Amino acid sequence: MHLPIPQSLRFQDASLSRAFAGKGRIPMSTFVERYIDGSIEVAGDLHDFMRAREEWANYRFTWDQARFLITKFIPSLLIHSKAADEKFVVGHYNRGNDFFEAFLGPSMVYTSAVFGTPDEGLEAAQARKIRRVAERLQVERGDRLLDIGCGWGTLAIAMAEEHGADATGVTLSSKQADFASARIRERSLCDRARILTIDYRDIPRTRFDKISCLEMAEHVGVKNFQRFLRQVGDLLEDDGLFFLQIVGLRRPPEALVVRNDRGGYWSAADFTWAMFMSKYIFPGADASMPLSFVSTQFEKAGLEIRGIDNVNMHYGMTIHRWYRNWERNREKVIAAYGERWYRLWHLFLAWSVFTGEQGRADCLQITAHKSLPQFNRSRFVGA
Repeated sequence: MHLPIPQSLRFQDASLSRAFAGKGRIPMSTFVERYIDGSIEVAGDLHDFMRAREEWANYRFTWDQARFLITKFIPSLLIHSKAADEKFVVGHYNRGNDFFEAFLGPSMVYTSAVFGTPDEGLEAAQARKIRRVAERLQVERGDRLLDIGCGWGTLAIAMAEEHGADATGVTLSSKQADFASARIRERSLCDRARILTIDYRDIPRTRFDKISCLEMAEHVGVKNFQRFLRQVGDLLEDDGLFFLQIVGLRRPPEALVVRNDRGGYWSAADFTWAMFMSKYIFPGADASMPLSFVSTQFEKAGLEIRGIDNVNMHYGMTIHRWYRNWERNREKVIAAYGERWYRLWHLFLAWSVFTGEQGRADCLQITAHKSLPQFNRSRFVGA
């Protein structure tokens, strides 16, 4: 017996309505495509509708998914060249600073915040997260700090302005670099903060006391992840500290999924989510892996993990605030970028809230240093 498709889901296309008449569920991938192109409307709050998705969606594999997997996802997984990564990153982040500000808000931080209370505002929570990074890195005045994947420069600027570090940010996006550089000039920080518009693989071979990388390492790809960590080790002073914030997949309990023939675990819902993110939001960002993968890669690269926090619930709270910002700026976004871009990000943000909240993904904050016998580990006692 099929439950009726919720009345809040409205088909704008007659043929689509006929195709699902009397059926209890619609493939999630079909809903995604049709919501984005306007063939489906949702009455009421999209976030609330997505919260009830198990009542109306199924995760049946579709030909559209198969085609994307074969022609786009697998090739990007295997290549991850500088040219390919630049195409992905620049295509995403050079869309327009106003596009991102419409949901990120004034802080312009595109990574999970850390909340002190459930009702804390987004800007305060992002400032709290940046203070946490400074604390974990034990940033001191005069430290040479490198922020890989610096975005719009908020963290690098705070390290220079509030903690006295000599901060260098790295991004591939010229629009991000221009935005960050303007803020650096406005704050008269040019003597101790700068932004380099280069690929992470081209970072000058010098040494830094502290290195941060917040939600950029996903973009280096599984193929290059070990090489990336070894590069971090080469750039880090022997007594330096490294802070990595990375979105990772959580390996679910065996009872919830079908065990595949290679010993791994994957659910149809996870697959559908991953294909959506890779196709529309972060193409090429395939290094979101379970903690077991990440920690093993750290060890192989000669990096000793000092501490790990999982802030996935904080990420859900962050994204929910981004979602509300986006809705408040609806008219402005549509006027500048069109209905389709608004609908795509509206769906992305409404759906993303649940990944950490329901345990489908982690957001890991990892503090590490070189695994050297002479490293002064007592510096963490009482810190």
